[in-house]
Amino acid sequence: MDPSNAQVASGAVGDPTPESGDWRAQLAADSRERITYKILDTLKRHIPYSGDEGLEELKKIAVRFEEKIYTAATSQPDYLRKISLKMLTMETRSQDPMSDPMQSNSAAIQE
Repeated sequence: MDPSNAQVASGAVGDPTPESGDWRAQLAADSRERITYKILDTLKRHIPYSGDEGLEELKKIAVRFEEKIYTAATSQPDYLRKISLKMLTMETRSQDPMSDPMQSNSAAIQE
C-alpha cells in the first residue's frame, strides 16, 4: 500500500487510546493493513479492473470498506465477522452464476 493510503488504513487519524477501553486501541495498525490487503485480493479476483488506474481504484475501495467496518464494529470479533461475511458473500456469488442476474440474463439471451 502506498504511503498516502497507509495513514487511512492504519487509522492514524483519531486513534482510540488504550486508556479509553475501546477495542480499536488493541488492534495493531499492521493487522488492519493485512486485512485491507486481503480485502484487495478478494476484490481483484472478483471485480474486473484494467491497469494501474484500475488497481488504484480497487485499493481505494478496499481501504474505504475496511474503514467503514472498523468504525461501525462494536468489537474486534464483530469487525472480523463483518469483513469475513462480506468476503464470503463475494466468493459465493462468483461461484454461483445464478446469483448474478446479469449472467443469468445473458444465458437466457443466448438460448
